[in-house]
Amino acid sequence: MTVPDHEVAIVGGGFSGIGAAILLDKAGFGDFVVLEEGDGLGGAWHWNTYPGVAVDIPSFSYQFSFEQIARWSRIYAPGNELKAYAEYCVDKYDIRRRTRLGTKVVTATFDDETHLWRLDTADGGSITARFVIGATGVLTQPKPPDIDGLADFRGTLMHTARWDHEVDLRGKRAAIIGTGASAVQVIPSIAPDVEHLTVFQRTPIWCLPKLDTTLRAPARLALNRLPGTKRLARLASQTFVELTFPLAAHFHRLLPTAGVGERIARAYLRRAVRDPATRDKLAPRYALGCKRPSFSNDYLPTFNRPDVTLETSAISAVTEHGVRTADGTEHPVDVLILATGFKVFEKGNMPPFTVRGTGGNDLEKFWHENRFQSYQGTSVPGFPNLFTILGPYGYNGSSYFNLIETQSAHIVRCLTHARRTGTTRVEVTQEANNRYFRTMLGRRKHQVFFQDSCSLANSYYFDENGDVPFRASPTLETMLTSHRFSLRDYTFAR
Repeated sequence: MTVPDHEVAIVGGGFSGIGAAILLDKAGFGDFVVLEEGDGLGGAWHWNTYPGVAVDIPSFSYQFSFEQIARWSRIYAPGNELKAYAEYCVDKYDIRRRTRLGTKVVTATFDDETHLWRLDTADGGSITARFVIGATGVLTQPKPPDIDGLADFRGTLMHTARWDHEVDLRGKRAAIIGTGASAVQVIPSIAPDVEHLTVFQRTPIWCLPKLDTTLRAPARLALNRLPGTKRLARLASQTFVELTFPLAAHFHRLLPTAGVGERIARAYLRRAVRDPATRDKLAPRYALGCKRPSFSNDYLPTFNRPDVTLETSAISAVTEHGVRTADGTEHPVDVLILATGFKVFEKGNMPPFTVRGTGGNDLEKFWHENRFQSYQGTSVPGFPNLFTILGPYGYNGSSYFNLIETQSAHIVRCLTHARRTGTTRVEVTQEANNRYFRTMLGRRKHQVFFQDSCSLANSYYFDENGDVPFRASPTLETMLTSHRFSLRDYTFAR
């Protein structure tokens, strides 16, 4: 039997890869390597350094349950603190020495005879592993807009996920394309610095007030010293997160909490924006939950500034010196910022590299022909020994850290059984995959996504088939099933 370079290869060095590595190590699977394309760890928090970047759920939920800290400066921690938390976890759990930076995986191929994966890298090298864990996330590959003339722009051009801190925005005419989650944070952060800011909006975003505040020294001391305080803060945070997405989105027809959220958001919009015409432009025409909402206390009031323009006419082209809209107006621009999001359910991102399973089956082709699907978001039939942290129908909208821990628990359970039985090939059965897929599709009648107004949302939640490959489950169910799914849903072979 051929001996692989490593028992497990983890592709991706963000929190998904870091968490999977830690939990593998805790379970006795120490022979792993983390392969990271970038020059540092932390994933989204390594790449995204734009002004105002911060977590969009309370920090008490946005951390590992086994490594809770109380050093956050705010309830919603800024990005640099999340990056520091990633580095802290990497060092505390001895992950760094088992990581290869600057290693981009371009192809993964399964060998049916040896039950091994070969990972080919962009530098011409290759790595073999018995098992592969895909931990690249989905919000990783910036998506430039399809706009004529973008390459002809002579000013400074950058995407929010690749911010150039050498660019001085003071006194510049800046423009930002997009009003999604990143734009909501960038816009109020740069508006005071630029000479003028033009915001090009295609679809308005639901924006709710943010229950954020500074965590001063006494609060942090209490979290560290008083028994049960940290646990209580996390419980309150988790409850808030659960009510605002998993329950509101997946059980919309049973628990219509989205209606309450809409009333809060509309009242906030009326208070925050003075001009009726601008206010109307910022009002979504689709239901809350159709696309990712945002929480901000600064975004909406920014449009009261005389040096900020909200432009809702469609962009016809980018010119050498600005942006031309469909009404014929050319807006002069010195710095053009793309807040246009990421490739999500698109070719080239799901999966982010070529994956060939049993008999050379291509994973991207399989999903294109059969719709996105995977067993509990973790495994796909025909692709043995391959697991994912964020596969289709894996994420329920709760904290990503809950996803990382539940998916890792699922994977560890499979690997532990394989080690106990001396088997080298682990593959989910077609029947188990089909059963789970039917269950997910059967629950969509309760979800917020499948109402008529969502057709107006331009949401990245929807794939090319009109599906929303989220896991329609409350968080408690995802936690329980990660430890209790039937091992008969997999085949284990020697």
